[in-house]
This record gives sequence, C-alpha cells and structure tokens, in this order.
Amino acid sequence: MASSSSFLRSPASFQPATGACGHVRWAQPLAPPKPHRSPLPPAATPGVPRRLLLPAAAGIWDFLSGGAAGAAAAPLAVRRGMQLFQQGDVAGSVAEFDRAIELDPRQKAYLWQRGLSLYYLDRFEDAAEQFRLDVAANPNDTEESIWCFLSEAQLYGVGLDRRPVMREAYALFKDGGDPEKLASNFSSSSGGELFYASLYAGLYYESQWFIVSAATGPSRDRNLEIEMILIIVMDCIGANK
Repeated sequence: MASSSSFLRSPASFQPATGACGHVRWAQPLAPPKPHRSPLPPAATPGVPRRLLLPAAAGIWDFLSGGAAGAAAAPLAVRRGMQLFQQGDVAGSVAEFDRAIELDPRQKAYLWQRGLSLYYLDRFEDAAEQFRLDVAANPNDTEESIWCFLSEAQLYGVGLDRRPVMREAYALFKDGGDPEKLASNFSSSSGGELFYASLYAGLYYESQWFIVSAATGPSRDRNLEIEMILIIVMDCIGANK
C-alpha cells in the first residue's frame, strides 16, 4: 500500500495554468459586492418653519401675478372713485371702485364708498351686499349698518313693513324726525318692538353726531372721505335744523 505521504504535494508543486500562448493565467480576485441601493428616497432634510416659507411664497405669488403692484395701485383707484363721486360722476366712481377690487380683492370688505355710489345708482341689492361686508369686517361702524338698513328698505319695501316700529324707523331715517318720539312710542310694547325702537333711535343719534362732526371738523376741506359721506348722508337721511 502506498504511503499517505505520496498523496501529499507541496503548494510549489502545483503548476499555474497556461493559456494558448503559454502565458500564465493567475486566478483573478473576486470583485467586491456592489453597495445596496434602497428603492426608497433619501431621508428628508429637517423641516423649515412655515412662518419662514409664507413670506417667500407670497413674494413668489406677487411676482407671478403682479399682486404687489396691484395692491399698491388699489388705493389710488379708490381715491379717484371718491373724486368722481364728488364731481357728480357716480357711475364713474363705481367703475373706479370695481377696478380697486380687481387690483386688490381684499379692498372689497372695506369699500363702503362703493356701497354709497351703488345706492345712488339705485342698485340697492348690490349696495346692501357691500354694506353687509363692511359691517361684518367692522361691526362697530354705525354708518354702514344704517346704509345697509336703508338699502334693504328700498329693496324690500320696509316702508310698507307690517311692523309699526320698522315703518317709523324707516321714516325717521328717510325724512328726519325725533328719535325720542320713536323710542317713547314703543316704550310699553313687546320686547322685540322696544328693542328695535331703541336700536334705531340710538343709530339715528349717532348719525346726527357724525354729520355735525364731519361738517365742523378741521379736516373737512382736505378729507375726501368726510366730504363724500357728508354729501350723501345729508341728502339721504336729512339733517335736523
């Protein structure tokens, strides 16, 4: 039996493989594995506070839509509208007010001047809508509440209202009168009538104070808004003399 040592051969005894031209071909090392690529997107970067993004987004919107220029031009259109109304061009004033809204839609909620012009053009429904927007934006503005009441009175015939308190309130604002009489006439009436009588008597007092303030104030000659209101309020609800 042959010795087991005959089956063992030293590494040097192994001959490297040779190619067709006798070149030695050494075994090539294995390539390293390719890195694993996840199908998911990389982790998001830390979020940017929204308060920092909003100004940038607004600036981009103004750049694309011309919003900044429109917002700057809108007050000029409002001023032209008031000037046209003062000159007797009521239709032209509405056109300017509408242009102001096109330039800056935010103007509409505060454009009481447009409501006055619409009232004078007998566009009572549009006028009432405008004044309702003004009242919603600033409930403390008494004048807008009065003009909304007058517009709806023209639109729905409040002068023919079956409720006596509403008929007398409408007559007070339309023709002038004594608000104390309105309140006293319904002092012993039901809660609803007493409430409305007191409400419109108070509104009438405030409107009369506004007329006196506008007529005697130091800025009367310089303030187009006061001039515009004075012209219309005195014409529409009358001034007691």
